[in-house]
Amino acid sequence: MTGKLAVITGGASGIGREITLALAAAGWDVAFTWFGSDRAQAALLAQLEAGAGASCGAALAQRCNAGVKSEVDHFYQCVETRFGRAPDLLVNNAGIQAWGSLLELEEHDWDRVIQTNLKGCFLNMQAFARLLVAGGKSGSIINIGSGCNKHPFPNLVSYTASKGGIEMLTQSAAVELGKHNIRVNCVAPGAIEIERTLQENPDYHTVWSAFVPLGRPGLPADVAEVVLFFASDAGRYVTGQTLYVDGGVFTQPAWPYKDP
Repeated sequence: MTGKLAVITGGASGIGREITLALAAAGWDVAFTWFGSDRAQAALLAQLEAGAGASCGAALAQRCNAGVKSEVDHFYQCVETRFGRAPDLLVNNAGIQAWGSLLELEEHDWDRVIQTNLKGCFLNMQAFARLLVAGGKSGSIINIGSGCNKHPFPNLVSYTASKGGIEMLTQSAAVELGKHNIRVNCVAPGAIEIERTLQENPDYHTVWSAFVPLGRPGLPADVAEVVLFFASDAGRYVTGQTLYVDGGVFTQPAWPYKDP
């Protein structure tokens, strides 16, 4: 993979951070956006620039609101200026949540979740694909979905709507961009143990270990490995697909009887 360039939105923390590190370790140049902690992005950029596990060490970090077109367009201009070429891979990872039921959710919370998660995915896909089509270049897009692509999450109505939309956007884009040799797939994590989920529930590991068929919650590395597959030549004939990285938790049915 040496010499290829990957763009990761929301790449400074959580699952995005692990994806960024995994791609760099596999030899990709990486450009990632962030819109949260200055400390998180600075630490990651320092690690990448020090060549921690990366064969090339070339990295760019830029603050960017994924749901604002002017900021997205500026980011891709900076990527081309820095690296002198269009990227080969886009990982749409930027995402936020707003807790609230349908009857309680405030309009501004709905708007900011849809803007970041769904509109941000659209804007980045469009900017990335336009660069590739203009240059006659093939590439790959990987959208990070969620287990709520398959099942609605309680009190996460806006998040569920945004992630379900991402899955259908993935399929639509895969059909449209196939003629340009641009593949589009979705990776849908289940219960993943990261700093945010541990803040929501300090007993996260124990709770989900009892519920997941594989006996543990997922780790960011579990998601990153699947992203590497879709990004590699091993996935060259796969497009328009969603792969659930959930330990089987969203496959098992709700069943009123105990196991024999």
